[in-house]
Amino acid sequence: MTREPAPFTADDYAARMAAAAQTAADAGLAGLLIAPGPDLTHLTGYRPTAETERLTLLVLAAGQDPVLIVPALEAPDAQKAPGATALTLRDWADGKNPYAVTAPLLDFRGRFGVSDNTWSLHLLGLQKELPNASYAPLTDCLPMLRAVKDEQELERLAAAGAAADAAYAQIVHLPFADRRETDVAEDLAALLRAHGHSQVDFTVVGSGPNGANPHHEAGERVIRHGDMVVLDFGGLRFGYGSDISRTVHVGEPTAEEQRVHDIVREAQQAGVAAVRPGVSCQEIDRAARAVITEFGYGDRFIHRTGHGIGVTTHEPPYMVEGEEQPLVPGMCFSVEPGIYLPGRFGVRIEDIVTVTEDAGRRLNNAPRELAVVE
Repeated sequence: MTREPAPFTADDYAARMAAAAQTAADAGLAGLLIAPGPDLTHLTGYRPTAETERLTLLVLAAGQDPVLIVPALEAPDAQKAPGATALTLRDWADGKNPYAVTAPLLDFRGRFGVSDNTWSLHLLGLQKELPNASYAPLTDCLPMLRAVKDEQELERLAAAGAAADAAYAQIVHLPFADRRETDVAEDLAALLRAHGHSQVDFTVVGSGPNGANPHHEAGERVIRHGDMVVLDFGGLRFGYGSDISRTVHVGEPTAEEQRVHDIVREAQQAGVAAVRPGVSCQEIDRAARAVITEFGYGDRFIHRTGHGIGVTTHEPPYMVEGEEQPLVPGMCFSVEPGIYLPGRFGVRIEDIVTVTEDAGRRLNNAPRELAVVE
């Protein structure tokens, strides 16, 4: 098993917060307001123990020390966060107005970037205190805030990818026929955990016609001999995500099934081959989509080609038409074209790819051939 990487330090989190505050200033923002979720975890290492309606908010602005507003009863946990020594903790007690505590830290006429998962309850509370301030979601104003990974993050993503590969290497030797999709999904989850995942986010098992639904969740359908089966699974290892898709066949495939799989495999290769610095995100989508369209299945590729990955399994950037953001070394994202034939079967192949100085490097290396399972 891969050695556990050294933990991020308070200095690492301090550098992230300072960089985020400066990036916000460069974008013309007065600051950033970060609620619990992946942005807060990335910037401070703090994950509140439970979702709560009480306000927790990181306030970042260039030239100011970072401040984390927390409920008083959760302050002891916040003080233990890896990045806690790099910020000022300010708590508020039940019965007090947390927005009145927060407002003096903010430019009353400023425009702030707000993490996407901020509760509307809290944003409306801030608006009441600061009616002349304005707010924009981070996906709109700073979509690349977490997109470029450093070497420590890349190490974690590579370890998560290798663990997902190892899980796939074992699942293809387990029985599929005459078992429910949920049974195979449970096997996948157990294998991810056995290979070091602390969290399993999804185990998609789409057999036969269910494979034509890209986000089909494993159900009670019994897998039969002759089924194509889409497997899409991932979660977190060392705090960073894995996400891999492979398509297998129970018994020998028909010529058509093999051909559709070969087309998707070629499209996936084309998408990966298009990765290099300076190329726009939409070009990755175009490269993969062109192959599928050439073979007459363009209308059966019904989703974007990829999404970013980091401390969560889905984040910017997105490989989709209209996304002109250029690729930068250190970005990590999926390349996952598919063909979906309603009522019959689907095929998807997915790897996580990182942008290098001159190309793209896969973080998944599990075989992409159509595996025959029993």
